[in-house]
Amino acid sequence: MIRRLIERHAIFVVLLAECVALTLTTDAFLTSTNLSNVVRQNAFTAVLAAGMTFVILSGAIDLSVGSIVGLAGVLCADLMSRGVAGSLAVSVGVLSGAAIGAVNGFVVTKLRVPSFVVTLAMMLIARGAAFKYTDARTITGLPESFGVLSSGLAASLIMATVFAVSWVTLMRTAFGRHVYAVGGNAEAASLSGVRVDRVQRRVFVICGACAGIAGVLVASRLNAGYPRAGEFYELDAIAAVVVGGTSLFGGRGSIWGALGGAFFVGVLNNGLNLFRVSPYDQLMVKGAVLLLAAALDRSRR
Repeated sequence: MIRRLIERHAIFVVLLAECVALTLTTDAFLTSTNLSNVVRQNAFTAVLAAGMTFVILSGAIDLSVGSIVGLAGVLCADLMSRGVAGSLAVSVGVLSGAAIGAVNGFVVTKLRVPSFVVTLAMMLIARGAAFKYTDARTITGLPESFGVLSSGLAASLIMATVFAVSWVTLMRTAFGRHVYAVGGNAEAASLSGVRVDRVQRRVFVICGACAGIAGVLVASRLNAGYPRAGEFYELDAIAAVVVGGTSLFGGRGSIWGALGGAFFVGVLNNGLNLFRVSPYDQLMVKGAVLLLAAALDRSRR
């Protein structure tokens, strides 16, 4: 029983060990400034990971979330720079992400194109749209009050709300059970009466909406609309979900594991920065972590 409990919460054990190791090896890690910075930076990845969990649990993948972050951010920032009410601008940013997710889901289910190909294409389309919309320039002139949205407390509350809603959706609703069923065996789920296509469309909408939320938070953190924002975020989100114990093959995993995985990746990034590891080496380290997590997932199957 103890072994099973440890296996179920392995990511939190590893996260704790990671934090202890950094505390013992550097004086800068366990400071209020650094920990606040870790929470603020990880909020973006965690929100993305929450949405990505739905997609991966269903047996698919979404590579477009990083580009959606950039596009949603510039749309929100542009509206605010024009004097549009902040609530409306934020809504447009989130809804634009959901709309792109709906397109992804439609193409995957109606045209039967693999999600990897669809979202890879959308990654290029959304990023190109962000550059086209801004003419490759940074949108500035946003109100200072917009920056409050990405403060440590606000970002934490948004992140906590996203995960609480995600947990309730996955564990306490019929739709959540259907997501697990589709990821476990789509054909069997269909034979048992689950509307597989509808489930798959909805998980992409959820993932896109979470990317839209992350895009608004990033724009708030930068206090600007930056068309290159969100680059490689899809890799961090996928790594967080897989490291957190969700199977790349679908049907197994938890939303809290994704949260633990997001902070594991975030603390790893923070530790590498504290030790002044070059950005190129950091990419290799994160790639190695993702490869190891995927290999462990395969061995469990």
